[in-house]
Amino acid sequence: MHSGSGTLLRCASALATVTRKPLHIFNIRAKRDKPGLRPQHLMALRACSALSSGRMEGDQVGSQEIRYWPGKNIKGGNFQWDIGTAGSATMLAFTLISPALYAETASRFTITGGLFQDFAPTAFHMGEVLLPVLRRMGADVGLEVIRPGYVPKGGGCLRMSVKPLPTAIKPLKITERGNVLEIRGIALASHLKKEKVSERMADRCREILMKRGYQAQIALQYDSSAVQEGAALALWAKTDTGCILGSDQAGKRGRRSEAIAEFVCRSLLEDLKSGATTDRHLADQLILFAALAQGTTEYSIPMLTEHVESNLWLVQEMLSVDSQLDENRLSIDGTGFRRLQ
Repeated sequence: MHSGSGTLLRCASALATVTRKPLHIFNIRAKRDKPGLRPQHLMALRACSALSSGRMEGDQVGSQEIRYWPGKNIKGGNFQWDIGTAGSATMLAFTLISPALYAETASRFTITGGLFQDFAPTAFHMGEVLLPVLRRMGADVGLEVIRPGYVPKGGGCLRMSVKPLPTAIKPLKITERGNVLEIRGIALASHLKKEKVSERMADRCREILMKRGYQAQIALQYDSSAVQEGAALALWAKTDTGCILGSDQAGKRGRRSEAIAEFVCRSLLEDLKSGATTDRHLADQLILFAALAQGTTEYSIPMLTEHVESNLWLVQEMLSVDSQLDENRLSIDGTGFRRLQ
């Protein structure tokens, strides 16, 4: 019915854990080249189950059908997970935020896998865009990159801390984009200092943005701890109404530093030009938290993506949450969910 397969599975697992509702998913990633659960999807399911002392059936790589029965309590604590591949550690971290917000005690997650790759927001976007917005909604979440990780070897490591919510999540109202106050960024390269990859990405960004009237402050980071060569670039813009819009891309073999910069700048400038108060990734990421919030969340999106459509369908299906999309302005009526006793 809806696209986003892997994302849909992760989000459904998180909501099932929060609400203690059993979950049955079939035809998992049925249209993909490698259908069924991949290691990163399987780890998200197992992590949710571990948090709540739940149980599962069909939890193996390649499975196209799973059943998940969450436990009665989300206990929190210290956890470590190794995806074992370059599968996205950031998407696993994202999956765990909402369950951990409703845990009995604070949680600390150490996750090993890929931190910078295509088809998943990078750790930089999560740390500089998503988490600051979630803090406005009352969520106390911290993120630290311990070691970068790239395709194909992975081996990256991040650490995330989450404190339980004292009350329900606060609704978010950001309906006016306002004026851009600043654009910042990070240009990261691992084992590529001699090639000046970070400088090349940053210089091309500044050149493009300056032509559009923006000055950008981009930090250069060189790393030698990753298990392979790799690169990543992230930009984020802050406005005088409190909006944060970001864009990012990871490097890969054959992708020039300048091409990465051009893609990241183009995506950010497109989202800014739309007048939206969120970027194309934040737009769908916020839906889960808005659905759990106490009150109505309103923000505008740069475009209607498949992930936005899928997540709106999912929260209506699992939480009976109503939403309205008027042109590009999205309104979500939250449930005011609180931790079950």
